[in-house]
Amino acid sequence: MVHALRKLHRLLKPDGLLLDLRPAAKHRRIGLGESRRWKSVAWMREDLTDDRAANRALKRAASLGLFQPEAKAEFDLDRVMDTLDDFREWMSDFPSGKLAPEDDRLYRRVERALGTARPGTRIVARGPLSLSVLRKQVGEENEGGH
Repeated sequence: MVHALRKLHRLLKPDGLLLDLRPAAKHRRIGLGESRRWKSVAWMREDLTDDRAANRALKRAASLGLFQPEAKAEFDLDRVMDTLDDFREWMSDFPSGKLAPEDDRLYRRVERALGTARPGTRIVARGPLSLSVLRKQVGEENEGGH
C-alpha cells in the first residue's frame, strides 16, 4: 500500500494535496429510524484488517517524508434502507469474508426489531468515514521512489 502512495506522490504536483476518504477502521452500527430518532439495534463485526493496514500505510508514508498530514476528520455516514430485502442485498455487497459468520444472526436481530417498530420505519447502517488531507512533501530524499 505504501507503494501506491509513492506512485501518488510522483503524480501530484509540488505542494499538491492527497485526499483519503474511506470507511474508518470501526464497526458499523445497525439501527432503526433516522436522524435523532435513530436507535441502535446491533453492531456489525466486519474484518477491519485492510482498513487498519491503510491507516498504517498513511502513517508510514508520512514518516518517510512523502506527505505531511494537514487535517483529519471522522464523521458518520448513514445508509438508509426501506426494507429487509434492501438490508440483505446491502449486506451481500460486502466482499466474501469481510463480514463475520454472524451475519445471519444480525439479519434476524434487525428483522425482530423491525417487527416491533412502527410501519414505515427504515433500517439504517451507520458507519464512520475517515477523511485525511495530506500535503505532498518535496525533497531529494523522497523523490527517489524506493
